[in-house]
Amino acid sequence: MRHRTQSQRLSRKTSHRDAMLDNLLKSLVIHGQIHTTHAKAKAAQRLADRLVTWGKDGSIHARRQAYRILQDRLLVKQLFADIAPRFMDAPGGYTRVMRLGIRRGDGAQTSILAFSRLPAAAPATPAPKARQRPQPQEPKAEKPAQEEKPKESHGLFENLRNLWGRGKKGSAGS
Repeated sequence: MRHRTQSQRLSRKTSHRDAMLDNLLKSLVIHGQIHTTHAKAKAAQRLADRLVTWGKDGSIHARRQAYRILQDRLLVKQLFADIAPRFMDAPGGYTRVMRLGIRRGDGAQTSILAFSRLPAAAPATPAPKARQRPQPQEPKAEKPAQEEKPKESHGLFENLRNLWGRGKKGSAGS
């Protein structure tokens, strides 16, 4: 039995592991969810829940502890102003880890780490009224009809279609 193991090692040295988890948490605060391996998600989940708890506390000391991990004043402000107030009535379980499947390249189990409550939706705005179509105006003076030349398309796909003999319907290549 392995006693006194505080965290998973994730096959990294301590400084590398700490930096990696800090970066995962920064991305989580910025985007609201991250896609990573299951082991990294479980390790980051403990720290993310701790960040939200500090955000609910709201003290200067809690801000300093959060800044120690996030290293960005704007992210700390976002954590304390936007994310933590969503969880004021919840005693825990601020994040969730959802398994996605096996990664094709190395066979690692992948997961999504996300906050369990979505941000408050913006107030619904009423749908814009349907615009009335403008009435067609009568032409003032008719000009003599000119022959319209077919418009030649010079797009990449049009040239390829003509080259392969699969042009659009009614074109010369079909």
